[in-house]
Amino acid sequence: MNWYLTKIIYQIICDKGIHTPQFDEQLRLIYAEDDLHAFQKARLLGEREEDNFMNNSNRPVYWKFIDVPEMHKLNTLVDGVEMYSKIKEEEDADIFIRTTKLKAKHLFEDCTVNTIKLN
Repeated sequence: MNWYLTKIIYQIICDKGIHTPQFDEQLRLIYAEDDLHAFQKARLLGEREEDNFMNNSNRPVYWKFIDVPEMHKLNTLVDGVEMYSKIKEEEDADIFIRTTKLKAKHLFEDCTVNTIKLN
């Protein structure tokens, strides 16, 4: 049995879909015998987790499974191993850096609060 990192993509469609197209890219760990079983398992997971519901404005929202476009076999699970990497181009580096640091600060604060609550 092997571990695989798979990317499952959903399209998010609000109401009649007259909006900027939205997609949710999810990275999921899959445990399977081989590549084919991992791919099939990821697809089944994606199909099972399709969803639809009414949003706060009482309009339908659909999470439509698109497919599994990426899959990587993980030979070993090691502390600190790189699982995923994506190079992005941003219009304004300063804004991107500030936003990243702000998100990290909030994450640190949330982790600190949660740790204090547990102890």
